[in-house]
Amino acid sequence: MSSGALRGLLTAALDDPFFAAIAAASGSITHRVTGPPAIRPFVTAALAAGLPGSEAGVPVLLVTATGREAEGAVAGIGDLIGDDNVVLFPSWETLPHERLSPRADTVARRLSTLRRIAHPELDPAGYPAVVVATVRSMIQPMAPRLGEMIPVTLRTGQEVDLSAVVERLVSLAYTRVDMVEKRGEMAVRGGILDVFPPTIDHPVRVEFWGDEISEIRTFGVTDQRSLTAIEAVTAPPCREILLTPDVRTRAANLSAQNTGDPTLAQMLDNLANGISVEGMESLIPVLVGDELELLPNLVRKGTS
Repeated sequence: MSSGALRGLLTAALDDPFFAAIAAASGSITHRVTGPPAIRPFVTAALAAGLPGSEAGVPVLLVTATGREAEGAVAGIGDLIGDDNVVLFPSWETLPHERLSPRADTVARRLSTLRRIAHPELDPAGYPAVVVATVRSMIQPMAPRLGEMIPVTLRTGQEVDLSAVVERLVSLAYTRVDMVEKRGEMAVRGGILDVFPPTIDHPVRVEFWGDEISEIRTFGVTDQRSLTAIEAVTAPPCREILLTPDVRTRAANLSAQNTGDPTLAQMLDNLANGISVEGMESLIPVLVGDELELLPNLVRKGTS
């Protein structure tokens, strides 16, 4: 992880009249900047950091055309102002109307970003200085209050009921299996919980001594051998729509109606019975009772 390794380069860039003018123009209704793609990280960092000797800069929402451009921008901006100050809001790999579900790691990263935007006080780095999103992720309507979804956090020495943890993980759309192999899966053997949060590289083994967590270690998927001891693990939700009682009730009501589509009727029946199905995200507009939300309406007021 980079911690602003090129911060000195940003300081030097802000001495240039071009970038100084951009930083000074923060808050303007419009300010057109023309230049090669390579200046995007510098322009964004200049707005986020502000001029030397002045107050801090403004939050920035950077919109790119593709996911690859977004990932490159996150890396470049992180080198200038620190990785903790930049977050990515990726788009789904699927279209909203397709009966295919986005990958669990994509969903988890989106939800982690929305959680930090909604509750910056819970993150050591606070509110993100820069949010990088693709055009698709910026204009795609989302279920309301996704930033209020609370992840499961487990720490060594914490006292918690294993059954309650498993129930909570199931409610966050983790799949219970015999052996964890993929992100979004969990397994229980006696007093041992294996879980693979979508936002980390390796699954985690949590060992309980009664109701106390005695040890947390990462382990390898291929050989299931323990790797490294860690102090804590956070497991965010794996889907952007959870099968809450309200959602299940709406699915049941829709299923009772004549949909004219046997596949859709079967999907609604499964959801009504609390069974997650592939492509259930395509039904978000009819399964949530509130108006959908857009990313620009969720970021902090005054964002450039």
